[in-house]
Amino acid sequence: MRRMTAQDFDQELLILFDAYVHGTIDRRGFLERAQKFAVGGMTAGALLAALSPNFALGQQVAKDDRRIQTEMIDYASPAGSGRMKGYLARPANVTGKLPGVLVIHENRGLNPHIEDIARRLALDNFIAFAPDALTPLGGYPGNEDKARELFATLDQNKAREDFIAGANLLKARPELNGKYGAVGFCYGGGMVHILSTRLPDLAAGVPFYGNVPAASEAVKVKAPLQMHFAGIDERINASWPGYEAALKAAGVRYAAWQYPNTQHGFNNDTTPRFDAAAAKLAWDRTIAFFNQHLRA
Repeated sequence: MRRMTAQDFDQELLILFDAYVHGTIDRRGFLERAQKFAVGGMTAGALLAALSPNFALGQQVAKDDRRIQTEMIDYASPAGSGRMKGYLARPANVTGKLPGVLVIHENRGLNPHIEDIARRLALDNFIAFAPDALTPLGGYPGNEDKARELFATLDQNKAREDFIAGANLLKARPELNGKYGAVGFCYGGGMVHILSTRLPDLAAGVPFYGNVPAASEAVKVKAPLQMHFAGIDERINASWPGYEAALKAAGVRYAAWQYPNTQHGFNNDTTPRFDAAAAKLAWDRTIAFFNQHLRA
């Protein structure tokens, strides 16, 4: 069966799905408005299912891959939610010190796709740690709709502290070479931007299509940044020019890439919005950037 891509869907429907994913409309609202695209025997519910994540389809590294070691770690977040959990992935049989990468999920918590991202980084010889912001609400619930509902109720001030505590745990790992970076997607991309203003020892930050902070925050950024934007993503792209000007004025080292004709979430290979060519290019750039800034 052919894998569906963004080109199989009307752009208005893709924008509608983006609004649903980010809480602007609820499930009922999506289904009602998607009804006009339900043709050829395809119901609105079937359209939603087709656009939603298929984690098995997107898995690149098996959970039991013997080349890596993984575990769930409980850690303290005294300024945040108190106790947190995160997924650690590292190469098996590590010899010598390695750099670390904090992996920050989208607005659904630590789902199987983000765990897979951590495993991919481990195969590229990094210590990857992916906290689950939903820990204080019971953790990722195994259902994307439920995860989104829970996420909307999170105390975001505490969540920021929870990721800072996760960064502190990562940099204290005995396998670490003393340098760590952060990569995040959508909500996680926005969190990477926030951490770049809060963590003076962050050595590299890679936000994928994330909301940017207020322009006044740019002067606090010390880490080099590499940003990836979708070509068709007005919600995120509208605020970039102002923040870019602020980064330039602050003398921040950065690179920004926009991938033509791609949708928000183009790096996520569990949904039809995935763009294989753009995702490969963006990920190759990400790994090269981390290698440049995190290895001794």
